[in-house]
Amino acid sequence: VVQGELHGMSQRGGTVQAQLRFSDKPIESPQVPKGRADLIIAVEPLEALRSADWLHPGGHVIAAMKPFDNIVNYPPIEEVHDALRKIPTCMLVDAYGIAKEAGSVRSMNFAVAGAALQFLPLSPDSMRAVILEKAVGWTDRDRDAALAALAAGLALEAGEVAGTA
Repeated sequence: VVQGELHGMSQRGGTVQAQLRFSDKPIESPQVPKGRADLIIAVEPLEALRSADWLHPGGHVIAAMKPFDNIVNYPPIEEVHDALRKIPTCMLVDAYGIAKEAGSVRSMNFAVAGAALQFLPLSPDSMRAVILEKAVGWTDRDRDAALAALAAGLALEAGEVAGTA
């Protein structure tokens, strides 16, 4: 496993991107070449669209539906959703709705991660264990919301558009 990050200015509308590579062979670079990503996971729909060039044919996109409010000149969200739906393997997730129902909108990323787990070499139990390990110091509400959002994301099936946010 090799991880590399490209930092951006997200608070000013810029992109923040992290890349993670898994392989049973040596990995020469932490950066994924454009057109070679198996999976794009995005908690912001426009960022998923901006990252689409990295996806290889047949790769999957898991993207939250609700945009962040910190991007100036954001295109109409319907246009962003329509463009993402043109990617045959894109799953749009109502992460905000799932997180709100789970008890904390701060758990949106866990809803998206849960949906993405079906494409990753990780077990749901290992992901739950990581949440519990990292949740030391979290409120009970935030820990429980993270676990509930993860479970709701796990329940989604590939190709499903989960929500209408």
